[in-house]
Amino acid sequence: MEFSKMHGLGNDFILIEAQAWEEADRFQPFAAALCDRNFGIGADGLVISGRDSECDIFMRIFNPDGSEPEMCGNAIRCVAKNAWEKKLVTDTQISVRTLAGPRHPEIIINNGLVESIRVDMGEPVLETEKIPVETADNNNTAALSAAGQDFEFTAVSMGNPHCVIFVDKVEQIPVEEWGAEIEKHRIFPAKTNVEFVEVLGKNELIMRVWERGAGVTLACGTGACASLVASVLNNKSERQSVIHLLGGDLFVEWDSDTNHVFMTGPAATVFIGKIDIQY
Repeated sequence: MEFSKMHGLGNDFILIEAQAWEEADRFQPFAAALCDRNFGIGADGLVISGRDSECDIFMRIFNPDGSEPEMCGNAIRCVAKNAWEKKLVTDTQISVRTLAGPRHPEIIINNGLVESIRVDMGEPVLETEKIPVETADNNNTAALSAAGQDFEFTAVSMGNPHCVIFVDKVEQIPVEEWGAEIEKHRIFPAKTNVEFVEVLGKNELIMRVWERGAGVTLACGTGACASLVASVLNNKSERQSVIHLLGGDLFVEWDSDTNHVFMTGPAATVFIGKIDIQY
């Protein structure tokens, strides 16, 4: 079976094409083995995609622990680039079916090549029961204690849950230690992604992330979107920002007219290979 190894700012994926949304279920048991960086191909996630009956294409993701997240911003850029280059789509504006609902990437071409992908990530979800997060006053900005620390956070869903925490110096944060504890905190019934954000200016943020089901990664697209939303809600930034991640930069906008969040960034193919999967 052929696969593509792709990444968005170092957030890397094994991408396999399938005939239908339902067929992706067959690959879930292999996610842990394939994503293993010592005994498998190695990746932050296994992505299954192909032509779809509801949208242009579909995308399903399986984490290295076998769990299935609703959405992934870096993966959807990889899926869009793959679909364009494999001629699964012929229009630069496409629709992608995800567990979080349809998402709409726009493929930006320069000199015949895919330069970047701008994705309409939809509206941020701020209602506590929909994120989901359980706080005493049903407020998505609240406090929690974990790893022997007290944190103030803002919870946002971009189709998947995020816990955004603002810090003074992000390089001093033990992301792996704190993120692992916060991910499984009891107030997040579906667990959560955790973002630590340093504000450099009204249009510039630094973000480090612990991803639910994957751990520390070099980038998280939905996390970058959630971080901008939380920054605006807390009067720390304007509605457009460059967000610096370990793997590179994303440009994120929260449009005041549509309430939609737009994310722009690159995607790259590392190599193409074949693997024998018996399913």
